[in-house]
Amino acid sequence: MAEYNGYCVKCKDKRDFDGEVTETKTGMRMAKGKCPVCGTTVNRILGKA
Repeated sequence: MAEYNGYCVKCKDKRDFDGEVTETKTGMRMAKGKCPVCGTTVNRILGKA
């Protein structure tokens, strides 16, 4: 797992989170992980593979 920076919609703040890279149906790469403060899922779009 790598560390990414994403926006948590529940905390309304940018957070660093540990996430894994997944791929959407349309071919976009996305880092997905948990917010370290509230535990909500945080996503970060990385771009096309």
